[in-house]
Amino acid sequence: RDRNTARAARIAPGVLRFHVLANSDSANDQALKLEVKDLLLNEIREASGADSKGELRAFISENHETLENTANRYMESRGFDYTAKILLEQCYFPEKTYGDMTFPEGTYDAVRVLLGEGKGHNFWCVLYPSLCYLDSTYAVVPDESKERLKDVIPEDDFLALLKARRPGGLLTGKQGATGKQDAAGNQGAAGNQGAAGNQGEVKSEWEISPPRVNVRFKFFPRQPDR
Repeated sequence: RDRNTARAARIAPGVLRFHVLANSDSANDQALKLEVKDLLLNEIREASGADSKGELRAFISENHETLENTANRYMESRGFDYTAKILLEQCYFPEKTYGDMTFPEGTYDAVRVLLGEGKGHNFWCVLYPSLCYLDSTYAVVPDESKERLKDVIPEDDFLALLKARRPGGLLTGKQGATGKQDAAGNQGAAGNQGAAGNQGEVKSEWEISPPRVNVRFKFFPRQPDR
């Protein structure tokens, strides 16, 4: 754990995380969370023009009210009566896997988006360098994004992010009961992470995918009655 915490301390200065907390765990609130996530990521990418973490932080700081209003108008149009609050904070994150990269637990700079009461399960990704993908078909961080990340953190730490998965797809992180994470950065059904950062228990690959047993049957021709 101390090694991972030290690695997080080296990685943190180079990255800015993005954290969206849903109003609640209702199906509608959770669906809205992902819609607002996509909306804000598009707005930030199109308007910021940031080439560094510092520039992106400055953009968020100067335009957080505009971004909040954009989210609020969208949520109102969808029939929701609560609002969004956007904050720039330093937050503790547990070990989390996003796509094919696992980030160690530690304290990171983060753009936090609280929807309503912010008590529902959350979405997270890395806003700078841009590792947040909008296409949730493939849970793999694009090589171009990885190269940007490699430029802003120590090389050994970058390689460690990729090696945090064991051979065969087993995760060393604390995943949910399904042991899976979808492409959008959300945890599995029993491994959802709420505002308090609680997660489900770790399941082994054996428990997730029971071994296949091949059974062969040999049939003998029926003998004539005597």
